[in-house]
Amino acid sequence: MGTGTNHSSEGYSALESSQSNGKLTVVGAGPGDPDLITLKAIKALKNADVVLYDALVNDSLLDYCDAETIFVGKRKGCYAYQQEQINALIVQRAQLGKHVVRLKGGDPFVFGRGAEEMEHAAGYGIETAMVPGISSSLSVPAAQNIPVTKRGATESFWVITGTTKNHKLSADVALAAKSNATVVILMGMSKLAEIVTLFKQEGKSKMPMAIIQNGTRENEKIGIGTVASIESKAKEQQLSNPAIIIIGEVVRHREKFIAIQKEVIQEV
Repeated sequence: MGTGTNHSSEGYSALESSQSNGKLTVVGAGPGDPDLITLKAIKALKNADVVLYDALVNDSLLDYCDAETIFVGKRKGCYAYQQEQINALIVQRAQLGKHVVRLKGGDPFVFGRGAEEMEHAAGYGIETAMVPGISSSLSVPAAQNIPVTKRGATESFWVITGTTKNHKLSADVALAAKSNATVVILMGMSKLAEIVTLFKQEGKSKMPMAIIQNGTRENEKIGIGTVASIESKAKEQQLSNPAIIIIGEVVRHREKFIAIQKEVIQEV
């Protein structure tokens, strides 16, 4: 398995791309547990010439490929590549006739910028494909026995980015706080105080709330509380990004389910 270290974004042109046999496949790696990647994603990795992978991708997934691998991940305050450089790298490698796999955490079409990268490549005449991934917005709560919908508790759910490209809290959070739906917020830990304030303003201080850090991974951490108590829980348990915030009555299901399990075990 090769490793790439060249950070340069070599020049390329739209005219040249029409002669290329290269291809871009944007692939969802799932929420973190390497077993939660799809078979189609594994097939794409095995057929890749180059794999550009993000910070939230489990490194063990690279064992499926025999390709040049380049880390282009972004963590808070640390950017291996800017988005423009990633776009340029995709086009440059594809124009060399290579099959480029862009491996992204979760599902690339759920706040993953996969659509943007495909549009950019398509603009240079590059063939593109997309392999959906298991989104962390659904699978991370599920792995902790928190359903996003449950009959009698909620009829719908919101999935919202906590931080927009302008580094502000999404205005949709205020709208979601007015509804009875489950609210799942990604990339929202830096805006936790603002989120809590919005739900308190809607009279929902007692609403159940959960924060799951590093969901489905070995170092997973979870904090359960209410809108009123979650900030102190997060501080007490040192919860931080990458994390998912879940707000809604469905959070109670986890505690109820655990209680049922314990009762059955005691009876046995």
